[in-house]
Amino acid sequence: MTCLLKKELIEKTIEFHGHSCPGLTIGIRASELAMEKLNIHNAKNAVCLAETDMCGVDAIQFLTGCSFGKGNLIHKDYGKSAFTFYDRDAQKGFRAVFTDFARDETNRDNRIKKLLKAELTDLFTTQEVDVPPVRPARILKSIQCDSCHEMTMESRIRLFDGKNLCIPCFQKVEQKI
Repeated sequence: MTCLLKKELIEKTIEFHGHSCPGLTIGIRASELAMEKLNIHNAKNAVCLAETDMCGVDAIQFLTGCSFGKGNLIHKDYGKSAFTFYDRDAQKGFRAVFTDFARDETNRDNRIKKLLKAELTDLFTTQEVDVPPVRPARILKSIQCDSCHEMTMESRIRLFDGKNLCIPCFQKVEQKI
């Protein structure tokens, strides 16, 4: 089944990202899968956990509305083309792993075309998820770092030698990391 997203929406996604590439296309198709399985573009409480930092994450942000700033787009640097989508309101989700479809296609434009024309089931293996991949984002108190004096989220402060230190300042003094 050819990608069901409108051509104009795909073009806007490419514009948002800055260029067209196979990685972005994988994200477009992963977003389409989330829309199909969870109606994710209309979900009020959607979450995406991306196990990669590749181009496709921009497509997911643009098409699903999940974003780092809202705390509902989470990056886990596992180096995998895998994405967990979850709708907290419906309490259901799935993890999609890209199958490496059309990897043998050396022509970039031809690979993009193949990715856009492929069945979603040929592009991704999926597994249902019954618990949210992460807790909802919380607003925490800011604490001033005793070294650089910059305000830092309390969950990122490290106590060292009786001082509150932000992570960069902590790394300068702690020898075991």
